[in-house]
Amino acid sequence: MTSDADAKQFNQADVEPDPSSYSSLQREIYQSLRPPPFSTKPSEWEALARSKVPPANYGYVQGSAGSALTARANVEAFNRYRLRPRFLVNATRRDISIELFGTKYQSPLLVAPIGVQSIMHPDAEEATARACRNTGVPMILSTAATRTIEEVAEANSDGSRWFQLYWPKPQCEEITASLLTRAKNSGYEVLVVTLDTFNMGWRPTDLDSSYLPFAWGLGCQIGFSDPAFSRLFDDMQNEDTRGFGQKLAELWSVMRRPGTVYGAAQVLYNARVMQKSKAWIDAVHSGTYREWEHLETLKKMWHGPIVLKGIQSVEDAHLAIDYGVDGIIVSNHGGRQLDGAMASLDALALIAADEKVKSSKLTLIFDSGIRGGSDILKALALGAKAVCVGRPYIYGLAMGGQMGVEHVLKCLLAETDNMLGNCGKKSIHDLSKDDLQILLHAKL
Repeated sequence: MTSDADAKQFNQADVEPDPSSYSSLQREIYQSLRPPPFSTKPSEWEALARSKVPPANYGYVQGSAGSALTARANVEAFNRYRLRPRFLVNATRRDISIELFGTKYQSPLLVAPIGVQSIMHPDAEEATARACRNTGVPMILSTAATRTIEEVAEANSDGSRWFQLYWPKPQCEEITASLLTRAKNSGYEVLVVTLDTFNMGWRPTDLDSSYLPFAWGLGCQIGFSDPAFSRLFDDMQNEDTRGFGQKLAELWSVMRRPGTVYGAAQVLYNARVMQKSKAWIDAVHSGTYREWEHLETLKKMWHGPIVLKGIQSVEDAHLAIDYGVDGIIVSNHGGRQLDGAMASLDALALIAADEKVKSSKLTLIFDSGIRGGSDILKALALGAKAVCVGRPYIYGLAMGGQMGVEHVLKCLLAETDNMLGNCGKKSIHDLSKDDLQILLHAKL
């Protein structure tokens, strides 16, 4: 037997864990000797958010299209792909950084574009922008924000930010050009074009309460602050040849719709805003669908990376390649648009395995269903280069504004880093589908 003294000769120089790594949050919590300000469980984030805001507000964020089959499928799909850990690998220090479109980011996490954030917390998108800046996570700003492009850029400061476009109808290209110019001038690096929301989904939770924030001007701030839209709206007003009596009759008709005195008073007080909101909705959610050929016009308006959000099929991924876009976000809008659709993770598996996609320069980003660190690793293993998180950070916003968003993002980053090591991987770039056990009915 070797004595303790003799055993010292076997000591080896080795690396120590990085004290600045994301997973150091775990030690910080334990060493604080007190519970964190919010739970680290995603299910608790949702429950706490629900307790903080009115039912209609919570329902707008949590609700889905139809019977919510797609939303459930998104989350359940992760159970069909199981991680296969490897051991005796020196994964003491890990790299979860990525490069997208020539820019290096600290992690593969992106904050998905979610509109109308003021219904969850009064600090709205500005709180999210500050949280993203502090955690090093790029923010994708929604066209349906309750703050302007410029206000969010100021709050985000030197953080990374992308702009998501709800593409106005073809008759309003001057609005599209104006929005993109403002975004470029405000430091937004990448354009994300949403393809699945030209016609708003059938959402029973919102329909049952007749709750549409945009009708009252919420989520229209980017439009209201846009000079091109303002000019078009003024022209519409000037071209309205109706007399005072006709306009008064229309107002009275709208005031009667809520069926209560309080509701009528709300309409009267917000009449001007509601009129402008209707014009903005008609421009960006008119029910007029765009076509692939229209991308050529868009490319002339935006000089930078273009990413198409909402791709769910190999065929559309091929078209994205053919039309020369830089990337796609494999997403079904969190199940909010088409009920009964395939899980977004299954769509990712099919798209990422396609030979034309693999041989192209198309960047794959995943969205819809991310709830924890293992979900992020599974999406990366299937072929995504980055992932978007949606509802969880909005629940964080409801929980505690900027601090709540930061908490959620830090938890997701810490869990991702922690589980990467527990998978026996030194880098997220080492992940592949070989690291997954793929169960029956999965798409590989």
